[in-house]
Amino acid sequence: MEKKRGFEIAKGFENSGINLPVRKTRFSAGYDIEAAEDCIIPSFKKGMKPTLVKTGIKAYMLEDEVLILANRSSNPGKKGLILANSIGVVDSDYYGNPDNDGHIMFAFFNIKDEDVEIKKGDAIGQGIFQKFLTVDNDLAEGERIGGFGSTSKN
Repeated sequence: MEKKRGFEIAKGFENSGINLPVRKTRFSAGYDIEAAEDCIIPSFKKGMKPTLVKTGIKAYMLEDEVLILANRSSNPGKKGLILANSIGVVDSDYYGNPDNDGHIMFAFFNIKDEDVEIKKGDAIGQGIFQKFLTVDNDLAEGERIGGFGSTSKN
């Protein structure tokens, strides 16, 4: 079978008991993604950076596809967790990059007054594969040279 899109365990997490994302219902758009390890997301203070929550997974897809990372709908109300970047965008060339093998992480801020504990295996978000379009005069020729946050560095 030809590989088109899917999830794999990222390097360094092979023996960590990582569950690959799954859809819970037949008509779900998103694949539920879990935390790879326990972590604490501190209550937000002005000037702090978001907490990166590791998933232990990477995603492969066709060149004209993207994996959109979305927050769980219950996270803001129940846990006070919001995505620092509103949505995550995982490009097809992020897979297997030399910096981190394409390891997917969620960047969270905690808007509650108390720290939030995430346990290994907790569902933290979802991933949605989508096709994308380019404009007629698109001239993008750059190549990815790194991992998380590296798109503008080439």
